[in-house]
Amino acid sequence: MSNKLYFLEPDDTLEQLQDYYFPPYLTLAHMFHAPDGWSLKPRQLKQYQLQYVLEGAAEYVIEGRTYMTHRGDLLFHGPNERHHVRTMPGTPYVCISVVFHFGGVSFPIHDLLGPETAGGSHYMGNFANQALENKLSELVLHYRQSGLYHQLLCQNVLMRILLQLSAASDALGPTASKKEDANKAKLILVRNYIDSHLREGFGHRDLEKLTGWSRNYIIVQFRKAFGMSPTQYLIRVRLEKAKELALQSGLSFSEIASEVGYVNIHAFGKIFKRKTGMSLSEFCATLFKDTPDK
Repeated sequence: MSNKLYFLEPDDTLEQLQDYYFPPYLTLAHMFHAPDGWSLKPRQLKQYQLQYVLEGAAEYVIEGRTYMTHRGDLLFHGPNERHHVRTMPGTPYVCISVVFHFGGVSFPIHDLLGPETAGGSHYMGNFANQALENKLSELVLHYRQSGLYHQLLCQNVLMRILLQLSAASDALGPTASKKEDANKAKLILVRNYIDSHLREGFGHRDLEKLTGWSRNYIIVQFRKAFGMSPTQYLIRVRLEKAKELALQSGLSFSEIASEVGYVNIHAFGKIFKRKTGMSLSEFCATLFKDTPDK
């Protein structure tokens, strides 16, 4: 099967998809380990795409909207939506990409996935360690294998994924769904706020003003969506930024600590070692080893 099918108009792929007897038609389902510094230049596909983060983080921009995606995040975008991806130096990025279409069938996918997708929202939620993550991995596994059995399984698994996303959107009914959509948008706003205030950090009053929620509600909802509290998330992105600076900037350790919001280098050193299992100098040593003389 050509690995370029996902660039074509849906009708142009059908001649090469003889094993598919009904939609949805899959033109790509793979797991990608991005090399350090990798990025995807702006492009437009003519089909639907699901993009799931298995490990690490990346900045994913769709139609001018920026999504800082992390472990467990799932994005969805439709035909002709311009998008590009940028990884962060020193930060891994492993993702699952699924590209598909429904041929000439007029399929109301936005009704299935929820009105927010029709309105331009691309963030579907965080599914780290949930059943949907296993389904995506299962889809990749069967897509790699040839034969009608695996083709049918691929279609079956993809439809179960879409149905699970639909069930998650509809679980609380139309009114609650609108509230859930608004909550999702606010949580992304909170995460973007933390990303942009890496050095100075945040106060819970800042987040309360940003969302209109109480401190406890913010913590509960943020943890539910991203698997950690806002404070834990801040620590995580600070440490990832510290790794990036250690690799690229040439700054001293004390300067790096200051750049990521730690006045006390000893406190920074302790939390770095506690979270990563090594000191920053040990981390650098694993990356910059002397090349032995030949």
